[in-house]
Amino acid sequence: MHTLSAAQLHKLRRWNTPTIANALEQISRADPLTLINHDETRDFMPETGPMVGYAMTLVISGGDPRPKQEQPDNFARYREYLASAPGPKIVVVQDADHPRCHGSHWGEVGAVTARALGCVGTVTDGAIRDLDEMKAAGFKALARRLAVSHAHCWPLRWGVEVEVFGTKIRPGQLIHADKHGLPDGWKRLLETARFMDDNECDTVIPAGTATVGLTTKDILARMQSAGSSFDANTKRRFQRRGEWT
Repeated sequence: MHTLSAAQLHKLRRWNTPTIANALEQISRADPLTLINHDETRDFMPETGPMVGYAMTLVISGGDPRPKQEQPDNFARYREYLASAPGPKIVVVQDADHPRCHGSHWGEVGAVTARALGCVGTVTDGAIRDLDEMKAAGFKALARRLAVSHAHCWPLRWGVEVEVFGTKIRPGQLIHADKHGLPDGWKRLLETARFMDDNECDTVIPAGTATVGLTTKDILARMQSAGSSFDANTKRRFQRRGEWT
């Protein structure tokens, strides 16, 4: 994957993740079922909007004390890994204890440390804690839940493919995530996201909002016509029908 410019990354943050998923559906020819996060996610900082960055991957365990004793240098090596690539970066953490969750890898210290190393947030199927302090550090988190303790959380492996919320993520993969979750698959994304957003704004959105003085019959007819226009625009651009619901 080619590294995007700072301007391109900033532009990607202007859309929510469902808009990005709509774009991916058009350019990847993927079945929509392959784009979704299959498990529910929770955005603990929805007010900060989407986050965009490149994946730094990690596998942790909170229920087993042995890795901390047997591999005491792992945390230092993991931090070196976080520092090894340019930002913005998103730390994607697979909790090896899933579906159980014994404790949180993330808290104030972890967030401040990762932020200093160019990371803007995390997606983890485990837990987080110190929520207010993480927000203050400017570190966004999508996680499964909150937890009081860090338990025995310790880095096991990093720089490997992980799976969180039913989505497989590779190191270095571009990630766009918000309160809706995160999609998978990328190509010609910025151009397509802009087209799909414009297409909605030009057709189906006005049909559902500019309804003053119209009868129900007129509204339904406008919606049908707008949907047909949306589909036709998408088909002309991508040779496939768009989904506008």
